[in-house]
Amino acid sequence: MDRIPILKMGRFLLVTIQVDMHDRLALALQDDLTQRIVKEGTRGVLIDISSLEIVDSFIGRVLGNIAAMSRVLDAETVVVGMQPAVAITLVELGLSLPGVRTALNVERGMELLRASLDELSYPEVDGYAE
Repeated sequence: MDRIPILKMGRFLLVTIQVDMHDRLALALQDDLTQRIVKEGTRGVLIDISSLEIVDSFIGRVLGNIAAMSRVLDAETVVVGMQPAVAITLVELGLSLPGVRTALNVERGMELLRASLDELSYPEVDGYAE
């Protein structure tokens, strides 16, 4: 079965979807990502969907599920590169993707992930983290 590569970039995992998504591939990605988040102790996941021209309701739900599962595993998810037609389709399908943060491109997505980790870091008191 095909798999979508998951790359580790420091504290984050990067997924670039370069193939047409089908249901089994989406579920495999969901499983692979959750396992990698736990294994790597990842704090952020960036999913690039710029190559996807079509997203159906199932794929939209899987993206939402990935974000929810990541959050439960203490990792943020940012989806980047959404094509206008994909955004229109998701809205027309009534999928608001709760919990999914989006950015226009990979660079802005990485900035979002870094900013969210900075917000979550514990304040230092006298040089020691609380």
